[in-house]
Amino acid sequence: MKWTVYQLNQLAHKGLEFDETLELDELTKANTDIRRISPIRVKGKADIDSKQAAFDFTISGEMTLPCSRTLVDVIHPFTLTTKELFSFYGEEEELDDDDFHIAENDIVDLTPIIKEEILLEVPMQIFADSKEKPGAAPQKGQDWQVVSEEEHENRVDPRLADLKKLLNNDNES
Repeated sequence: MKWTVYQLNQLAHKGLEFDETLELDELTKANTDIRRISPIRVKGKADIDSKQAAFDFTISGEMTLPCSRTLVDVIHPFTLTTKELFSFYGEEEELDDDDFHIAENDIVDLTPIIKEEILLEVPMQIFADSKEKPGAAPQKGQDWQVVSEEEHENRVDPRLADLKKLLNNDNES
């Protein structure tokens, strides 16, 4: 997704609308948590004047990540919207905003920005819907099992079970 400043200036009077699909398989190497990534759809528009271009676009796709609990594949769909501003003639000192960029060598390239936005979208934890999938990490073993928070809150410590019985007897009388 590259345009030269000359191409953008030619489109200044009517604007630029785009709807493209990108293959960004190299993101699996950039973040090892991403096992697979679907083709990414980028749809948006650009408002262009003689000195700058303002891009407003949406990025959508799906990435396959490991479940934080069981390590099975979890498909994580994402849709994110971003606004980026490219100055055609600017100085490095003007860069006080992360969404402001300078066209290097008279080329505006959205691909690195798209990659960065997707990498920022990777969640720290993700959980599979079903715990019992083939290839999943075991959920119980000898003398242990994974419990939900709800089960944990309702569980009585076996060391205090007799005390609870005693308190229940006092409440009944």
